[in-house]
Order: sequence, then C-alpha cells, then structure tokens
Amino acid sequence: MPLLNKVRTAVPGGPGGDTAASLSRLRFALTLFFALDGFLFAGWVVRIPAIKQQTGASAGDLGLALLGVSAGAVVTMTLTGRLCRRFGSHAVTVVTAVLLSLSIALPALTHSPLALGLVLLLFGAAYGGINVAMNSAAVDLVAALRRPVMPSFHAAFSLGGMLGAGLGGLVAGGVSPATHLLGLTVAGLLLTAAAGPVLLRQPSPAPPEQISATSADRPRRAAGSRGLVVVFGVIALCTAYGEGALADWGALHLEQDLHAHPGVAAAGYSLFALTMTVGRLSGTALLERLGQTRTLVAGGTTAAAGMLLGALAPSIWLALLGFAVTGLGLANIFPVAVARAGALAGPSGVAAASTLGYGGMLLGPPSIGFLADWFSLPLALTTVAVLAAGAAVIGYAARNARVPAPAPVE
Repeated sequence: MPLLNKVRTAVPGGPGGDTAASLSRLRFALTLFFALDGFLFAGWVVRIPAIKQQTGASAGDLGLALLGVSAGAVVTMTLTGRLCRRFGSHAVTVVTAVLLSLSIALPALTHSPLALGLVLLLFGAAYGGINVAMNSAAVDLVAALRRPVMPSFHAAFSLGGMLGAGLGGLVAGGVSPATHLLGLTVAGLLLTAAAGPVLLRQPSPAPPEQISATSADRPRRAAGSRGLVVVFGVIALCTAYGEGALADWGALHLEQDLHAHPGVAAAGYSLFALTMTVGRLSGTALLERLGQTRTLVAGGTTAAAGMLLGALAPSIWLALLGFAVTGLGLANIFPVAVARAGALAGPSGVAAASTLGYGGMLLGPPSIGFLADWFSLPLALTTVAVLAAGAAVIGYAARNARVPAPAPVE
C-alpha cells in the first residue's frame, strides 16, 4: 500500500498539489537532454570530413573507425536497461550526458584511423547509454502524464541535430575541429549542470498499471510480447540506419561526389534534421488522421523515394531535396516503434527496441563505408532506401499486432 500511494502522487491528479508542475519540469528537463544528444552528435558528424583528412583515412579506414562508435554503443546498450533498473533512468541519463560531453572532444585530437577508432569506442558507449536511458525515462513519463508526447522528445533530438549541424556548417571554414568540439564539450557540461538536478531530484514516475499487475501476470505478458518487441525493434533499426548514414556520410557525399562547398555540405544534414523535426512536431495530427500502420507505411515509402533521389541526383539541390523528403518520411517511424515496444514490455521493451534501433544508426555508417569502397558512395547510400521500404513492409505486416498501451501513441 505505501508503494501504491507513492505512485499515486507521481501521476497527474494525485494528492500532491504540485504534481503537475513537477512533471512539467521533468518533461522540460528531459526534453533538453534529448536536444543535447542531437546537438552533440550532429556537431561531431559535420566535422567528419575534416577529421577524415586529418587522420589520412580512406573510406574503408573511416568505416572501421566508425565501427568503434557502434561497438561501444552496442555493448553499453545491452547493459543500460539493467543500470536503469538498479540506479534509475534519470541518474543514468545524467551520468551518460557528462560522459558524452567529455568524449566528443577526443576525435579531433587523433591523427590516425586507429586512434580515432579507439576514442570513438568511448564516445559510442556514452551515446548508446544516454539514448537507452532517455527513452526509458520518456516512456515512464508518457505513462505518468497519460498524454501521447513521445514524438516531442524525438523532435527535440532532431532540433538539436539541426542546430548542431547548422553551427558546424557556420564554423567549418574558419574554426578547427579541436576548437569546435571542445566548445561542444563546454556547452554539454553546462546544460547537464543546469538540467541534471531536476532529473536527480525526482524518481522515474511509474504508471499505476505497473503496480496493479501481479507478479504472475508480468512474466506472461513479457513472454507474449517479446516477439512483437523484436518486430518493432527491427522497424526502428531499418529507419535509424538511414539517419545514421545521412549523419555520417551525407555531408561527404555532397562534398565529394557533387563538389559542394563544405558549408553547403554541412547544411545537408541540417536540412534533413529540420524536416524530421517538422514531421515529428506534426506527429500527433498525422497519427490521428492516418493511424499507426498507415503512418509507418507512408513514412517508409516516402523515405525510400527521397533517399533514392538524394543518393542518385546529379545536382546538389536535387540531392538536398531528397534529403529533406527522407527526413519527413523517417520522422515518426522510430518514436512510434519505440513507444509501442515500451507499451508492450515497459522499460525492458524500450531497451530492446532502442538497442536494435540505435544499433542500426551506428552500424549503418561503417556499412556505408565498406560499400563505398567496394562500389561507390552514391550506390552505398541507396541501401537506406531499401531498408526504409523494408520498414514499410514490416509495419504493414504487423498491422494486427495488439499493443496494450495505457494511452494512444503520438
């Protein structure tokens, strides 16, 4: 009974008079961490061409170095769910934000592909940890608020990415990568110091359904939903692959294959992030109008068409248009997939789907690098279209999946 009373005070309408205000503060602080994650990640990716030149790496060497991000992230993601259950998703979010802010300065200090790959192991570990922790915290907060706000957090990530890429494009011609990335470290630590205490003062809000379910019910529900969690995780993987590929290789494609100015090349990912942000901010209306299945199918189809244009277009401006269309198509697929996995299996479902999804984001770039060495970068980027189309097919096949969500997914 004391535990149930504690939960009642953590949801809107509970006895605590300031509950709604505290949840609003919590939502704002968590949104800032999503934005910080996108801002730092974009700040790194727009400097990849300069760091590639600094280290003397070929496309294949760069692909191997980027595999360090993937390896560090995948290992951390498999452990983050346990860490969140033991220490709380809020504390893990704050700690990994500090690690991410510190590690982003390291790639600019390297002068060989091997050294770059080693420091990217640490960067990837922090990046993987914060993404699983933030999504777990967001699912708990969505359930406590009883409002479908999950895409708003991912919109903040995209907005942060847009700002980070835009800033990177502005300073690409006149500021060294070391100075730029060190500035991102300072910005990340300052934001964490400002928003972190809000998360640390409040435990993760748990929805009443988690308390009312008996211990016998939970294993049965988990076993019955495990397969569907994997399905939604694969959908997230297919679309996150495209986001990671555009982040790490979009600027290089524009600069190397279409001879764009470095500032214009950096703007490619910024435009992609902008259209993704717009798509996620309008996610509620789209889902209410089309429903989840048609949103997934339409998004995957749109992204596939946009990426074919972005990869194979003969001019810079057509390629930029393709990147923009791809961002609109991918916008709501990942948050819907992760939210549905969370509705099925709680934080464990979020961790599993996020691991698959962000694994696709992190494994995509090195895969693109290998394919670019074997064939060409434009042809390698067409795999984004193939996987986006695959996500649409899987989303349609899973149209009859029953998700016992406590509230409609935004």
